[in-house]
Amino acid sequence: MSTPKPTTVLITVTGQDKPGVTSVLFAALTAHGVDIVDVEQVVIHDRLVLGVLVSTDGDAEHLQEAVEQAMATVGMAVDVLIGAPDGDPAKRAATHVVVVLGHPVSARSFTEVARRLAAMNVNIDSIRRVADYPVTGLELQVTAPDSSDEMGALLTSEMGDLSAGLGVDVAVERAGLTRRAKRLVVFDVDSTLIQGEVIEMLAAKAGCEEAVREVTERAMRGELDFAESLRERVAVLEGLPATVLDEVAADLELTPGARTTVRTLRRLGFHTGVVSGGFTQIIDHLVAELGLDFSAANELEVVDGKLTGRVIGEIVDRPGKARALRRFAAEFGVPSGQCVAVGDGANDIDMLSAAGLGVAFNAKPALREVADTALSHPFLDAILFVLGVTRAEVELADAEDGVLRRVPLEA
Repeated sequence: MSTPKPTTVLITVTGQDKPGVTSVLFAALTAHGVDIVDVEQVVIHDRLVLGVLVSTDGDAEHLQEAVEQAMATVGMAVDVLIGAPDGDPAKRAATHVVVVLGHPVSARSFTEVARRLAAMNVNIDSIRRVADYPVTGLELQVTAPDSSDEMGALLTSEMGDLSAGLGVDVAVERAGLTRRAKRLVVFDVDSTLIQGEVIEMLAAKAGCEEAVREVTERAMRGELDFAESLRERVAVLEGLPATVLDEVAADLELTPGARTTVRTLRRLGFHTGVVSGGFTQIIDHLVAELGLDFSAANELEVVDGKLTGRVIGEIVDRPGKARALRRFAAEFGVPSGQCVAVGDGANDIDMLSAAGLGVAFNAKPALREVADTALSHPFLDAILFVLGVTRAEVELADAEDGVLRRVPLEA
């Protein structure tokens, strides 16, 4: 005589969140000797949604009646579906993560993201808020028709094209262990970790800021060879006293969220550092201030206390940045696929391409085209949300360390 197949029952509880709801529900389930197959719970602004999938050999309708009576005692609504499909857990695993960032995220922009995903036959499995400051961040776990690199590239391209016209950033990553395995983050400095360009700040001391800015812009757009443009810009600094280096270092303004980003990454055990086309005499101040683990930059020649207008040694240019990333990754024993590179200009292309995740931060078009994701809001800590860190987690750690604060944002 064959054994009857157990019946699956899906129980969904909704209502005002309060202590004791879960214990009352599971006490009723315990009384009927059911097996737990799956549980998921979410609380949205004090409203509870609790789903429990169980398997029972007993009377499913009797179980339903008992659950409804139990939930009535705590003022909760309940829906019971007898014969709910269990499904294959492997098939339910998300293939990709889509992070939507905006200030704000409008209903229209989110609708367009959902529509584009549906058009690609990509299912949204779950949604959670990862940030309410300085941007709104929504993380979507999604299942694509397959988890191939080609599918990931198509998703990234489609979401990138969509975000450009919606006023939101949409980042795509492969789900699973790959996303959690990042261990080293390399930042560009000028217009990434700090606001502005150091070479222009130095040129201002020589009265040549406008001319140098024009050359910088052309180089960052990829219209000029970086090494050539650097020599041309540095030449105007000839004769300046070396003391201007300390003056400029003291005047550096960090990008909003930079301290939070580095502090949080260090808490998580990441190796953090900078690879810059700027100058060691200034970068060293930044490394010390933020407690970075490594740096690579160019060195200005100083003779008799004055700048000569020349650079000493090998120039850290576009290919040099990628070599530096690989060198630091090797030193810390981190595979390139577990590295993150963040930059804004054409000279960062090779560095971002060498990393497992390349982030274009308020970047020129040449870099946005090759980056894995592009961020257009002026807050560096948005990178944390792309990596799966939530604002709540950041602020809990900051509060424990006594450094929690929110700077009012401009409307």
